[in-house]
Amino acid sequence: MERMVVTQYIYPCLSDPPPALTFTDQFAFRPTGSTTSAIISLLNHITHMLVNNPYVVVIAIDFTKAFDTVRQATLIEKLAMLNLPDNVCNWFNSFFNQRSHCTVYNGDRSSNLEITASIVQGSAVGPASYVVTAADLHPITPGNEMCKYADDTYIIIPASNTDSRAAELRNVETWACANNLRLNYNKTTEIIFYNRRSQRTFQKPTEIAGIARVTSIKVLGVTITGSLSMSSHVQNVLSSCSQTLYALRTLRAHGLSTPALQTIFCSVILAKITYAASAWCGFITQTDKRRIDSFIKRSKRAGLCADDIADFDKLCQACDCKLFNAITSNNNHVLFSLLPNKSIASECYNLRSRLHDLELPDRLNRLTDCNFLYRVLYSIL
Repeated sequence: MERMVVTQYIYPCLSDPPPALTFTDQFAFRPTGSTTSAIISLLNHITHMLVNNPYVVVIAIDFTKAFDTVRQATLIEKLAMLNLPDNVCNWFNSFFNQRSHCTVYNGDRSSNLEITASIVQGSAVGPASYVVTAADLHPITPGNEMCKYADDTYIIIPASNTDSRAAELRNVETWACANNLRLNYNKTTEIIFYNRRSQRTFQKPTEIAGIARVTSIKVLGVTITGSLSMSSHVQNVLSSCSQTLYALRTLRAHGLSTPALQTIFCSVILAKITYAASAWCGFITQTDKRRIDSFIKRSKRAGLCADDIADFDKLCQACDCKLFNAITSNNNHVLFSLLPNKSIASECYNLRSRLHDLELPDRLNRLTDCNFLYRVLYSIL
């Protein structure tokens, strides 16, 4: 019942929200949303801002127990703003109201206490409810951007707007207070991204009081340094995969068959290597690629990886094509807005067939060429 309400009523509303709510910067708990899409969007904002700015500041926001503390009354108000039938709104109101909890210890039971907060974790309604809760959180300064994956929130600020950092944090804190959330300054961090190939020198802005400045950040499982290097991520992934490889050797010593070992390799190790690869593979060096290919070859020689597994470049190409096809075939895809317009020439002239009929965007610099869409649009012709 809960899942049906979400898929048939909530999801359609995400494509046509009221002016006060925005879902274009939210990539979690919605159709076509994924961590890969969130990282692609984040890197796209950063690299395009770096074209005209010497650096870009990203503030990674952390909320304390966000899912457990959302005020249900505020959530109901936002649900009522969506284009939902009255009976569905009443159903949501009934779902969240009249819930209570108690504590039982050593045979003694406390009195019941009404639950007025949380989105009821574990329910099918819960994740979509948090998406609606965070839909009215926006940057307040023109030119700043925001990228959200559930409660993982990133404020993206170009150098030209660096003085707006404190105001953006106050805005987030005000929003959090209105929704019964609390901004955790101890886990909120700031990182400065820059183009390491640029000859421009710049002076870093002063640090924000109470906010730690870091040189690398893990965004949804992908480690990114301030110079937009992914070498640390490759190192971390291969280190984790090596540990799993040792576990596979142990399983083989205990009699597990080769086909079973190779199936585990694909479902565990290969999944780690290709996780969100479409988002970050364009930013790695040839040395990083050789390290990954060397690991795959070593695994093949050990008999733990099937011989028909392709090298890293081909694995990434397969991931890129799959995601690109999903974006172009769905107008409601979370990344559809990043696509360029259709090419006029393809409509006016009888040109040779291509795998897409989109205009090729202007190439700005080598850094923007690393982005997913630039790589795919120029390689899939």
